Amino acid sequence: PGRTPIRTSWVKEDDDELAMWQAVRDQVAAGRQAYVVCPLIEESEKLEVRSAQETFDELTHAGGELAGLGVGLLHGRVTPAEKEQTMGLFRSGALDVLVATTVIEVGVDVPNATVMVILDADRFGIAQLHQLRGRVGRGAAASSCYLVGRPTTPDGEHRLEAMVRTTDGFELAEVDLQLRGEGTIMGERQKGRND
Repeated sequence: PGRTPIRTSWVKEDDDELAMWQAVRDQVAAGRQAYVVCPLIEESEKLEVRSAQETFDELTHAGGELAGLGVGLLHGRVTPAEKEQTMGLFRSGALDVLVATTVIEVGVDVPNATVMVILDADRFGIAQLHQLRGRVGRGAAASSCYLVGRPTTPDGEHRLEAMVRTTDGFELAEVDLQLRGEGTIMGERQKGRND
């Protein structure tokens, strides 16, 4: 069956980020749920990207953008039992927002979730961004995906532009191939039938 179209926005400025968090709160107030995805579990000095734990703390402290909402945290270091408990709470609607790493990339189906926020989106590849965006738009309600990031490379910009332009997985795969090239296997250039 047809999936609900997902509106994708690239959030580049602080003012846009404030509006995005308000949109998350508005969706929760309307009875919907949201995901916030981060690339790392903990703060890394090498990569200036938001970690899941740091993001969870920032969003939920008094005065944080999601203070007062039911927010859960999920990442690769939680035990399977903790993961199942947190996912159960999110599926049941007991949690409004799930802050997570890419552990939610596949196998998570919560039709009531209508907002996907991907922080430092330029750190993800097109396939991962497409998979993450696919976690919303599973119910009848309109869904949104917010790509937050200030890419430092032209490829990073092209990836986010492609994600905003289309939800077609085949078109995104073509863009990905153009950006990354065909690649090599064991030092040999891959060859197709036409080579």
